[in-house]
Formats: sequence, structure tokens, C-alpha cells
Amino acid sequence: MNLTYQVEDKPALGQVIIFAFQQMLAILAATIAVPAIVGNDMSTSAALFGAGVGTIVYLLFTKFKSPVFLGSSFAFIGSMFAAFAGATSMQLGYLGMIIGAIFAGLVYVLLAVIVKFCGVAWVNKLMPAVVIGPTVAIIGLSLAGNAIGDLMSGPSVYIGIICGLVTLLATMLSSVFGKKMLKMIPFIIGIAAGYLVATIFTLCGQQVVDFSKFATMQWVPSFTFITAFKGVGELTPAYIGTIAVAYVPVAFVVFAEHIADHKNLSTIIGRELLEEPGLHRTLLGDGVGSMCGAFFGGCPNTTYGESVGCVAISGNASVVTILATAIMAIVASFFAPFVTLLATIPSCVMGGVCVALYGFIAVSGLKMIQDVDLNDNRNLFVVSVILIAGIGGLSVSFGAVTLTEVACALILGIVTNLILKGKDEKKVK
Repeated sequence: MNLTYQVEDKPALGQVIIFAFQQMLAILAATIAVPAIVGNDMSTSAALFGAGVGTIVYLLFTKFKSPVFLGSSFAFIGSMFAAFAGATSMQLGYLGMIIGAIFAGLVYVLLAVIVKFCGVAWVNKLMPAVVIGPTVAIIGLSLAGNAIGDLMSGPSVYIGIICGLVTLLATMLSSVFGKKMLKMIPFIIGIAAGYLVATIFTLCGQQVVDFSKFATMQWVPSFTFITAFKGVGELTPAYIGTIAVAYVPVAFVVFAEHIADHKNLSTIIGRELLEEPGLHRTLLGDGVGSMCGAFFGGCPNTTYGESVGCVAISGNASVVTILATAIMAIVASFFAPFVTLLATIPSCVMGGVCVALYGFIAVSGLKMIQDVDLNDNRNLFVVSVILIAGIGGLSVSFGAVTLTEVACALILGIVTNLILKGKDEKKVK
């Protein structure tokens, strides 16, 4: 892919600020959605702060060679619910989330140590292009329903669709026909256009933009760790065991998605991140970043497909932009009017943006199998199993642990590939 800015490039300060703002728009909705879904008085501003801190930690561990933002992980929502379900107080629930993130982070550290001593050859053998390509595509396709659902939301379906399609159209026109700077900030252009149309509808009596949020905005982030340690006296071995069971298995599931995200990003920037800075470093960055993110905001972090999509569409892989986004997120978390303004962006407008974002993730995955021989039934079956399982929404739950459609599709793809590969090798012998 042709990039305007490579990983090590440093755009001018004014451009960096604009690019960082665009990255934050791309990741904002999902990052603040997790604490909103979990509830229990969790602060969206604190989650934004934690995401910024976690991203900086990740960049440090990866030697500033992997341009991706870390945000609140949806995979751990069930685990976070379990932390509160088994708690005897709100403070213990917060402490449980921090302990859970530490457990998850330690899984990443363990995997990083294994990768450091065993290398990544086994990863490439276990998950070749025929497996990882369609899996990356599923990451985007599995979110398609969310994008369209958001696009159709509003006081009426038609108004939502109009706002969403205006956003999408402005994004596409800016990206394809824009000159110089405009070509690199299609999301800002698209969201601004959609927000304007949504505001016009609101002024005409159709409430698309909820300006009442300014009346209830939270001026100071409520960091979970401030009250979490008040629950230390309530800790019991049984509760710690419950937290471990809720978080540790999910960490192994997210490991697979971690590899898929970095394979996808590697394709976009034209560099194999699993080799340099190395999978062990990306795992350490993700794991320790999750611990830090949860310490401040309660939410374990993970690399964001939205961030990867933003890199692909804007053609800006500058890691300086990601660092600036992290700093902007930290600063913005203390500036209530700014965070509230971003929170008033209607879902239908973000849906229009996400159609492009998630679509690019899906297409990036399909690009990985361009050189795969799909006339070979072995490859055809592997790709078919992954796509149908993922798009069909196959997921399995074991108590508080849920294998998402992406995880299930990947596991089935790996198993199918190993079985058919083994059969193929026996024939050759």
C-alpha cells in the first residue's frame, strides 16, 4: 500500500494534531462504549485516559515501530461483569477489574516469553495467509451489523440513513478526490458533514444530536483505582479465583485476535511486525498496556481495528500520530466540554464512518489471500469454514468466558488447515 507517511516519518506539528484528532474520532465510540455498557458508575473519561496511557506503554515496548492505538477491549466485557457480580461492594468490583487485568496481562507476558525463546515460525506455520487472511476479514465483517445498526439509528430510520450516508459520501469524496491535506483527513471531513446535517435536523425538531449531555457532563474523571483499594479488606481467595477464571481464558482468545490485527497492520505498512519489533514486544506492550489502562479506567486495552483502518484509509502510518493521539486522549479526559462534544456525535454519523472503517479491515484481510491458490480444495475449505463461521456468528460460552465469532472462526480455520494439510502430506509420501 502506498503511504503518504511511513512509520518513522514526522509530519509538521499542525498536521500531527489534526491527524491525531482524526485517530481519536475513529477510536472514541468503542473506547467509551465499554464502560458505558458495564455501568456501575464507571467513567468514560477515565477509560479514555487509561487508553492513552496504555497506548504510550505499548509504543514504548514496541520501540515506536507499530502505529496502532489501544482502546477498551470488548472481549473482556463479560469478565468485567463477573468482577462486579462476585463483589460485595462497588470498591471490591473496581479492585476485581484491576486484578483481572493483571491476570490477563500476565498471560500476555507468559506468551511473550514463550515467543521470545521459541520464535514466531510456529505462529506463521499455525496461521498462514490462508488462515489469517479470512480471519482478518471476519474482524471487519463481524462488525458490519454494528455499523449498519448505528447508521439506521435516530429519531427515524430515514433520518439516520440520510445522516449516515452524507457522512460516508463526504468521507469517500475527501479520500478519493481530496487534495493534499484533505485526502488525509477523510474522517474529520465526513463526521463534520454528518454532524452538520444532524444538527440541522435537530434544529427542525428531530432530535438527532443530544445537546442535553452538556448539562450532565462529568468535569473530573472518576479513576477506578482511587476507590478500588478500599475494597482490599473484602478480598477472599474464592473471589480472586472467580476473577482469574473470568479473565485468563479470555486473554488467550484475545491473543489470536492480537496476531490477526498485527498481521493486518503489517500488510498495510509493508513491514512484518511479528519479526520487528517482534511478537514478544507487541504482546508485552499489549499486556502491560492493558494493566495500566485498567488501573486508571478499569478497562483492559487491546489494539483497535478502527485505528488500523484509519491508517489504511488516510495513508498515514506515522507512529508520531499515534503518540499524539494518546497524549490528546489523556489531556482530553480532563476537559469535559471536549469529551462531551465528541460524545454528542450521533450514532448514525459514526455508523457512516464505520461502514468505511470496517470495510477496509475486511478488504485488508481478503488482500492477504490474493496469492493463495483457491483452486486447491484444501485452501478453499479453510477459507470457507472461516468466513461462514465468522459471518454466521458462531460463538460459544463457558460461564463468564465467551469465544467470539472471530475466535471460533480462527480456531476452526486452524484445525481445518492442520487436518487437510496432514492429509495432503500423507498423499505426497
